Parts: sequence; C-alpha cells; structure tokens
Amino acid sequence: MKIPALFLWLTSLTLPGLALADNLPTPAGAPPAFRTECGSCHLAFPPGLLMAADWRRVMAGLEDHYGDNASLDAKTRQEIEAFLVRHAGPDKKTAEAGNPPRITATVWFRREHHEVPAGIWRDPQLGSAANCAGCHQRAAEGRYSEREIVMPGGKKWED
Repeated sequence: MKIPALFLWLTSLTLPGLALADNLPTPAGAPPAFRTECGSCHLAFPPGLLMAADWRRVMAGLEDHYGDNASLDAKTRQEIEAFLVRHAGPDKKTAEAGNPPRITATVWFRREHHEVPAGIWRDPQLGSAANCAGCHQRAAEGRYSEREIVMPGGKKWED
C-alpha cells in the first residue's frame, strides 16, 4: 500500500471517533423515566459522559443529588441505572469525575472546554458548567458541534 493510500485508510478509521465528540444522542432503548425524571431539572445527560461506576454512585445518592432530593421508587431507579451503566463511557475519556461524580470534572470535559474563560461559567444566563444547553443550543438532541455554540449574550463561539 502506498503511503497516501495508507494515510487515507488510517484517517478513515479515526474520523468516526472524532465525530462522536459532536454527536452524543441518547442511545435507543432509554426508559421513558430517563427523560422525564432526569430531564425534569437538567438536561438528561448522555450516559457516555460518565463511567459505569460513577453512574452507580450518582444513582445511589439520589436523596442528596447535588443539593436536591431526586429520590425515585426502586423500580424506576433500577431501570434508569441499568440504562446509564449499559451505555456508560470508557474509563480514559470519562475518568477523574470526582466525588460526587461530575461530568464537568472528567478528563474529556476539561479537554473540550479548556479554552472557555472562567467568567463564562459564572454568567447568570448559564448558571454553571453543567448547563450544557446554555451554550450548546442543540444539546437536548445530542448535538454538541462547536459550529452551533452560542455563548451567553448571543455571541457565537467561533466569532
């Protein structure tokens, strides 16, 4: 195989993985309670953003869920937890989520958002770094493309 052909072949293997950073839809088979319960206070985060062990810890502590009581009946909690664990992210991407686990503490999140000025996270329109939909206008659809980011105040990220 000639070098240009080899380069094209290797590139074709890596591009799908890069596209996943922009596209994180909710996997098929989500229990109806996932969107209604998890999405009632915040974006129903894509399960791939935390490791399975971290999702288990989140679901085990719903009575004090980041300062709120998000308790569920046992059946609903088990359904949601099984879904989150089944579709959890890989260790190296979602490592270092902290205690309690926070998507915003993961290696992936910090790498993807390292250019965001600290003041943006404190903007009252955003509230916190956990408000994905505050900048990613199509986050509820699982779309996180940099081309679609609108910062608080209406400024596009690329401007």
